[in-house]
Amino acid sequence: MSGELVNRQAVRVLETLVERAETLSTAESLTGGMLAAQVTAVAGASRSFVGGVVSYATDVKQALLGVPPTLLARHTVVSGECAIAMATGVRELLGTTWGVATTGVAGPDEQDGHPVGTVWVAVAGPGGSWSRQLALSGTRSEIRETTCLEAMGLLQGILDREEPGLG
Repeated sequence: MSGELVNRQAVRVLETLVERAETLSTAESLTGGMLAAQVTAVAGASRSFVGGVVSYATDVKQALLGVPPTLLARHTVVSGECAIAMATGVRELLGTTWGVATTGVAGPDEQDGHPVGTVWVAVAGPGGSWSRQLALSGTRSEIRETTCLEAMGLLQGILDREEPGLG
């Protein structure tokens, strides 16, 4: 996996968002800002990318993104519910059309009983929210890179299916 693949996906997403006059924000845990870095590596990203929150710590997920403590107690941070709450929270916090979130376990150790490679990506937009569970393998770096690619792929898939302005 190379950053070049992620970059091509980010280019496609950003082109689509610009065509639709829509905006994007990111909420990242295991990717630690890598997704935002991939997006902003694209020339002209500022036409649709507003910003992001690196919410590595649970407290940040709660305080900045509004992830409810009860949700975390019931599902943990390694869950589709948490990923959706993060995507929704960053979308609301930064006032964007779309929020994309990443959470999971990149390693080297399991977390909350979830093995390394258990990852969730989510998208929140005007038409609802979507999440996808991934079971990844490889090095910590490979897991993080693949997560970015999958997050952008999920968003692009939704954009391809939805009419502009409808989410």
